[in-house]
Amino acid sequence: MSEVDATLDRLAFIRLHTRLLPVPHAPEISLHVAEEATELWQKTEDELATIGLPPPFWAFAWAGGQALARYILDHPETVRGRRVLDFASGSGLVAIAAAKAGAEQVIAVDIDAFAAAAIGLNAGANGVSVEARLDDFVGLDQGWEVILAGDICYERELAAQVIDWLSGLSQRGATVLIGDPGRSYLPKDRLSEVATYQVPVTRALEDAEIKKSSVWRLAG
Repeated sequence: MSEVDATLDRLAFIRLHTRLLPVPHAPEISLHVAEEATELWQKTEDELATIGLPPPFWAFAWAGGQALARYILDHPETVRGRRVLDFASGSGLVAIAAAKAGAEQVIAVDIDAFAAAAIGLNAGANGVSVEARLDDFVGLDQGWEVILAGDICYERELAAQVIDWLSGLSQRGATVLIGDPGRSYLPKDRLSEVATYQVPVTRALEDAEIKKSSVWRLAG
């Protein structure tokens, strides 16, 4: 199968298993999301061996991403006219918020090819320009002025690696903002809280219907 055919297959899968719905805490943005979280998650697990689909993180508006998107929409000066990276973008929610807020350039990166497809689909649905990249950017520095990251602190090793990389970017002058609802490996001692929200979420995924979520600034 060619890469073009594979991309079309991913887009078809996303359209088939999601609906375009407003984001609860950022209704200015609509995303292709799964209405039945556990059903899609199980389906992707079942099909993993045949179509190579990782867990569909891209199919949900996670709490940290919603908080970060809300903050960017309410404080557009954070990104206006600046070059922005949305790391581990998933659905592209935060990247779309940055584009709507007037960023000069927005790159949304994820290691999941389905996420990259979803980012393009969602950006188009919201009428904004976002460059979706299928890659692992950890350790890279391409001169971004603002780096945004939602819900990245759920695994110890990953969180430590990413935070160290982001700290280096902060040290050279970039603004680094993290959206997080208090996940296990969030290094609060290295962060300063800039906003807190009560975010509507999916109980099947977050064990709650409302999740207190904050936006944090990372010091170098």
